[in-house]
Amino acid sequence: MDTLFKKSILIFIFFISFFSCFAQDIKPITITGGQLDSLMFDPGSGNLDDDTARIDFSAGDALIFLRKTIETAYWKDTTDLLKESLSRLVYEASNPPFDSTLFYLKSYPFDSISVLWKEYGVPRAITGEEVLNDSVAVPAVVAGDSTLVNVVDSLAFSGDSLFFTKADTLPEMSSEKSVFPLDYYDNPCFIDSIRAAVESLLGLIDKRDSTLVLFTGRGDEVIPVWLNSQSEKMQRYWLRSDMNDSVTVWIGGHSKDTIGLYLESGIRLLRPVRHEMRSDIKVEMQEVDRSSLLEVRKIIVKPELWKYRTETSFALNQTALSNWVKGGESSVSTTLDITGFADYENKLLKLNSANFARLKYGLIATTENGVRKNLDLFETNSKINHKAFGKFDFSGIMLFKTQISKGHTYTDSSKNMVSRFMNPATLTLGFGLDYKPGKKTSINFSPLSYKATFVPDTSRIDQTLYGVAADRRAKHEPGMSFMITNEYKPSESLTVTNRLQLFTNYRHNPQNIDIDWEMILTARINWFTELRLNTHFIFDDDTKTPEYDKDDKPVLGPDNKPKKTARIQFKELLGFSFVFRF
Repeated sequence: MDTLFKKSILIFIFFISFFSCFAQDIKPITITGGQLDSLMFDPGSGNLDDDTARIDFSAGDALIFLRKTIETAYWKDTTDLLKESLSRLVYEASNPPFDSTLFYLKSYPFDSISVLWKEYGVPRAITGEEVLNDSVAVPAVVAGDSTLVNVVDSLAFSGDSLFFTKADTLPEMSSEKSVFPLDYYDNPCFIDSIRAAVESLLGLIDKRDSTLVLFTGRGDEVIPVWLNSQSEKMQRYWLRSDMNDSVTVWIGGHSKDTIGLYLESGIRLLRPVRHEMRSDIKVEMQEVDRSSLLEVRKIIVKPELWKYRTETSFALNQTALSNWVKGGESSVSTTLDITGFADYENKLLKLNSANFARLKYGLIATTENGVRKNLDLFETNSKINHKAFGKFDFSGIMLFKTQISKGHTYTDSSKNMVSRFMNPATLTLGFGLDYKPGKKTSINFSPLSYKATFVPDTSRIDQTLYGVAADRRAKHEPGMSFMITNEYKPSESLTVTNRLQLFTNYRHNPQNIDIDWEMILTARINWFTELRLNTHFIFDDDTKTPEYDKDDKPVLGPDNKPKKTARIQFKELLGFSFVFRF
């Protein structure tokens, strides 16, 4: 029996020890003395990023640490606000509370250490033998418990004696009382001045002193309100009932001892209308069948799939010359740039599309040549994407470019029409992948692409200027296209937009890549005015123009015909624009 009892005791002790081990709290890592601010901390002793790590200071250690911290050698600026705040904190923590100082100064007996005016002037007789100079020094005179040292500047004669009557200045006054706190003072108003200065500063502190009061009620909301006569800040507080109904009140501290409570404007308090007590009124009760669920009406939210926006830019430049010796020509030029955007996004089908159509047209009028076209472009760009993987989408693109009016080349004797609407017109189709590293950047790679150039009116337009054979009206090129669009904002008012299109023909000179690069730099001046720089760079190996020598004469080829070669086409436009977005 004893053995069984002993075994039971041992098993009980084992279980108690076992559960107590699992019930122990993990104590936080405590670092005393501010070791985390020095190299004395051992990184292996704890994880600084762990929530259980903390720095523990006693009040005495904290004062020592902050006194060392506010030493001048640590700071770039000795008047730094943080340094002054730390100094004041150390002072307040090292000295008694201010209310003790306030009580001491208000109850201090300043009258006990003041000296009356009459004690500054005490008559004393001086014999005629002492009157040898214009002024007579009066030796020290003890007045009550004070010592007077002064120079006599007003004397009166009585027989052969000279008496002191009044002194203008006193070099110093001292007292022999043990309770006198000062070594000396030099005028009879000194103690009164101390009292007046103390009362002035105590009034200032009393006026600007603040007290923090916390307002709370039902719920977890706590509103801090500072009671201060110089503060007019109001705090909004929701006063809630046990039914969670609420009404808004505004709380503010008008002075250090006044709290203002104001009901929200526009709130009406409706009181119930008093009714007569009726005992013969019957209420019909209808039992509701709760054995089945009620039918819930579906709320259909129609998503906004299409988003539209339009941007219109209009620039006007004018130059006027009169009797200008250095030469020149008066001119007026206008540029109109209209772009419409239509974006589609269907998150459910993982489908999106970006589309825009653009019309850019410009005219210039000069006194010598009249009105001429200097800018003409009509283009559309459509891209449809379907989510593939990561930041890649399956993508299909369609690009179309032409112009809307006739274009001419001018010589001294004639002008030749080289373009008109749909002459030429280029169409590019492609299928591939679209990579979007960001919202404002798209990199499209279409290894399966097709580019066509059309010149239907071959009777008036030379189709060979655009790479179309002399006996044909269109050119068809299978190949690969690469397109990059990017919008970059180096600042809030500066935007850089780039569109780069590359195409190579699989069948004919694939190494010769067609390049079409447009850059638009806009600097916003205000909500409707921008400074805009537009550059357009084009190179097409199939688009050839006549080559001229230094004398501006055509260079002839081996066949005795004007030699034509592919050249870089570049256009630049800089000016102020009026921009309207809607």
